[in-house]
Amino acid sequence: MPHDRSAGLAESVRALSTGELTSRQLVEECLARIEATQGSLNAFRIVRRTAALAEADAADRELAAGVRQPLLGVPVAVKDDTDVAGEPTAFGCPGEFAPAAEDGEAVRRLRAAGAVIVGKTNTCELGQWPFTEGPAFGATRNPWQPLHTPGGSSGGSAAAVAAGLVPAALGSDGAGSVRIPAAWTHLVGIKPQRGRISTWPRGESFQGITVNGTLARTVADAALLLDAASGNHPQDPHRPAPLTLFDAVGRDPGRLRIALSLKPPFTALPARLQPEVRARVLELADLLAASGHTVEEADPPYGRIGLTFVPRATAGIAERVREAPHPDLLDRRTLEAARLGRLLGGAPLRAARRAEAALRARIGAFFTSYDVILAPTTAAPPPRVGALLKLGQLATDRAMIAACPYAWPWNVLGWPGVNVPAGFVGDGLPVGAQLLGPEDSEPLLVSLAAQLEAELRWHELWPPQATAVDAPAA
Repeated sequence: MPHDRSAGLAESVRALSTGELTSRQLVEECLARIEATQGSLNAFRIVRRTAALAEADAADRELAAGVRQPLLGVPVAVKDDTDVAGEPTAFGCPGEFAPAAEDGEAVRRLRAAGAVIVGKTNTCELGQWPFTEGPAFGATRNPWQPLHTPGGSSGGSAAAVAAGLVPAALGSDGAGSVRIPAAWTHLVGIKPQRGRISTWPRGESFQGITVNGTLARTVADAALLLDAASGNHPQDPHRPAPLTLFDAVGRDPGRLRIALSLKPPFTALPARLQPEVRARVLELADLLAASGHTVEEADPPYGRIGLTFVPRATAGIAERVREAPHPDLLDRRTLEAARLGRLLGGAPLRAARRAEAALRARIGAFFTSYDVILAPTTAAPPPRVGALLKLGQLATDRAMIAACPYAWPWNVLGWPGVNVPAGFVGDGLPVGAQLLGPEDSEPLLVSLAAQLEAELRWHELWPPQATAVDAPAA
């Protein structure tokens, strides 16, 4: 009997452990859905058909022998910035890349939990932009509205989960790259504390601003995948104390003091919250107030935090460009960012890194008055496919800041945030809101997100069936 595509991660684990399904059945159905939509949604850079089926057969032998692991036999996807042994890690770039010699630490941990890695999902070049397009792989489309982007840079993972191709996927978040595509595809996206999920073989990714996170249709599934991927390589510089997030789902968060923060943090270019998006976030604020929480408008003291972001982000791009096998094939905007990163890579970068402690102390003091911040994830709904692809550097920055001014400060701070679906605007375009907290606040954010999910039941909504296979050409 075909498996219901709406069954998520936790339900798939249950069906496998009770023998209702085999891993091979589950993985074959998953691969069939990927192949049926690859020409339209284009969510995957690499599909590991032969390897995934062999892994599924091995999982079935273990299940039959009574072995139980958190994700044994369940198909998941990872973003194409993450090493999977035997596969190239192109990170959205054109050209030929040598296969990775071994799994990255996050993938090693997913495999240790029993997961079957069905493929690597598309991402924009070096994860820089809130769209998932490029000459290396074409355009990844939004299952809700195929003329629009699913966001970026974890847009392939978001499209794959939103369309039901996989129950959950790993992404990464350097300026909102998990939370933004989650918002724009009606998903839960968890950006955890820095170091919660290892980025090894890099001790730090993009000078510490980028972390790995999870995308799923439900809070429980996002938490379950995060728990499985969490943990550290012995040489990781950031090693937060272990947490189990799945246990926080369904836990009463208590009555919280929630700051509704609608003002975009300081940016060099102007940004304005679109009224339709503002209305959706205010509806969530009203629901939280009706649930017994105290909600009041208040903005954290961000100051000029943006001045510390740019050196770290561009220095990180410069590092990746130095490693690229075909730098001559890269987008001109990538090369311009790398040039800036080389200029800022000395004293400005050191100053930016030093400033983090003071920023954490100042913004951390805000959490003596409030438990959680509720903010828009983006200022606008997802743009159309192609809208930002051929812009120059300054025009791209303007468009990016106008659409996505809210997510990146939490990358500077290294603290956790969770995107929750906030409904739809315009012609059925999804938008989201983020729950933000201080260090080690993932359990509180997850319990609050699950409380909202129990009320709103966003996971029961699916993209229109036709979009999965019949996406129109741009």
